[in-house]
Amino acid sequence: MFSKHTVDYGSRVLVKNVNYDLIPAGKILDLGTGYGPIGIAIAKAFPKREVDMVDVNELALSLAQKNARDNRVDNVHIFTSDVYDQVTDQYAAVVTNPPVRAGKKVVDAMITGASDHLVPNGTLTVVLQKKQGAPSAKKLMTQIFGNCTIVKRDKGYYILQSVKQ
Repeated sequence: MFSKHTVDYGSRVLVKNVNYDLIPAGKILDLGTGYGPIGIAIAKAFPKREVDMVDVNELALSLAQKNARDNRVDNVHIFTSDVYDQVTDQYAAVVTNPPVRAGKKVVDAMITGASDHLVPNGTLTVVLQKKQGAPSAKKLMTQIFGNCTIVKRDKGYYILQSVKQ
């Protein structure tokens, strides 16, 4: 919602740098989908995978629905959830460009809650700018998962990935 004219740079870097080879079979969750660029790109690249896309913002979700239709993507399920409140499934991967403006408490909840929604060997992949908390997110992901890799650094953006052991 914050990038009105093009997909934001962080989301583009995330989609290009998720280590898809690490992701086991199963569904993928785009947490905090906004208008849907990450989830739609992943669903389009992997048409045999189901992608759940969640957000708390109803306008964002209606735009995500429209964008999925416009891009002829039908392997997505888009629904309302405040972080993981309405998420009940287990996932092979959780991907997120978290809403930094919502505050550290929300971003941390997105990271800490991921483990409960991942299958064994499932991955959490997060994009954050260094100046917006990437180092502290890396530390938190390491505490939660026992590991965190910097997959890519690009113009101040960090792609962080943890694997559930």
